[in-house]
Amino acid sequence: MTAASAIRKFITDHLDALIAGIAGFVLIHIFTKYSGVGISPDSIMYMSTARNLNEGLGYVYFGGKPIVAFPVFYPTFLAIAEFITRTDPVRLGPVLDGLLFGTLIFLSGVIMERFRFPSKVYKWVILLAIVLSPSLLEIYTYLWSETLFMVWVLVFFLAYHHYTKTHSVKSLIVLATVTALALITRYAGITLVGTGGLLLLCDSELKLKDKIRHILIFGSISVSLLIANLVRNNLVTHTGTGPRYKSLTSLSENMHYFGTVMCDWFTFGQKAYGLAFTITLLLIVAFVTVFLYNAFRNRAMYNSYENIALAFFIVYALFMILSATISRYERLNNRLLSHLFIPFLWGCTWWVPQFIRRTRAGYRVALTVLAVGIGLLFAYGEYQRDWQRNDDECDYGIPGYTDDDWNKSELINLMKTHLELFKPGYTVYNNACEAFYFFTGLASEYIPHKNDPKAIRKFLGQSHFYVVVFDKLPDPALLTIKDIQQRKAMTLIFHSADGSIYECDH
Repeated sequence: MTAASAIRKFITDHLDALIAGIAGFVLIHIFTKYSGVGISPDSIMYMSTARNLNEGLGYVYFGGKPIVAFPVFYPTFLAIAEFITRTDPVRLGPVLDGLLFGTLIFLSGVIMERFRFPSKVYKWVILLAIVLSPSLLEIYTYLWSETLFMVWVLVFFLAYHHYTKTHSVKSLIVLATVTALALITRYAGITLVGTGGLLLLCDSELKLKDKIRHILIFGSISVSLLIANLVRNNLVTHTGTGPRYKSLTSLSENMHYFGTVMCDWFTFGQKAYGLAFTITLLLIVAFVTVFLYNAFRNRAMYNSYENIALAFFIVYALFMILSATISRYERLNNRLLSHLFIPFLWGCTWWVPQFIRRTRAGYRVALTVLAVGIGLLFAYGEYQRDWQRNDDECDYGIPGYTDDDWNKSELINLMKTHLELFKPGYTVYNNACEAFYFFTGLASEYIPHKNDPKAIRKFLGQSHFYVVVFDKLPDPALLTIKDIQQRKAMTLIFHSADGSIYECDH
């Protein structure tokens, strides 16, 4: 078979997945049509680093500060896309997100075609659920690294499954390289190292000597790029991933928050939040039980895509719950857990085609109709949430720095059109440096924290500076204008309902 005929056969075999991927691309275009891709503070870190890379300034974000809180690959990806297309990442965002979402959907279809018990009807229903998923559509309408990381997760599934066919060192190196790239896309990629290690450890087809050797090869290669990233971070800032603080939430609270996301994915909604802890516990116990059964009793399923996805769900879920109990970051939410949505769908449903096939012939049609009906009801619930979101956002844009709250702000419009307000050489202090950079392209500093006397002394020791206050983003931890005016004379340059600009010049 020639290469051209092989490609044609591949496309023909996966035409349904390709159509679903195109539908996903179109949906991203619909959601981002009004005001473009959603922009959050994290998005601005990625985007500004990509711009600086293309300007030859290295891995620094706005203000010339080294980026360490996030790994380097996603900004690199944006920089490459900007270099090739000569288009700024913000303008390119809807296209990039659409392509990545389409790729995610297509790869999902390719994997389901290779399930242990494949079913076209099952595949179509699950593809529909993925295309309409509010969880995934939220992620793929923002300029976030999760959009790329989720694709790496599915590529990892493909690479691991390919490795199990031969257990060759060559295929293992490919798997480890994919994992390494995922790990410098998001630090949470360490869960792929854990997933690979768990699967290798329980693989009965490997002799003990080969098992140890393969785990060492996989582990050393997969963490190599992360180690290089962390060494670089320590050299430029003396911290590995930026400042980290002790968690304020308990294990039971984090299990509850995890469960609330699962309730949303099940389309149960807030009415089921009271059962969130129980849902988390049942899901994890059920998935662990099935994985262990496949590992020790049902060996034919062990190296299947379904079992690989189960392993990832278990490792990632436990990692997020435990790490949130140890280290402080935003509360467990859809964004942090979105990488689990497709493994969650598969983990809850992969057994359905097998179960139907094993029932008596007289019941198969009825069970198929019932299963498809439940799947379509699930997809309809997703569609209703999508419709409501689009109905809301078509009037003001995706929440973030591209929505109308910001775009129609008097303060923002003044700064965008009158940059001459800010004299060269004067430091600009504000309570939202990301927003200030996004709308002006200028670097700035945060207003000092009330409990940081060293930063306050440095701040008050200056004779010339500006203070910009965004009233949309109050931060009680920072010095207020009244606090500053008690020690410094400042002139009000501009005031509006959404913020003010002050100047100190003496």
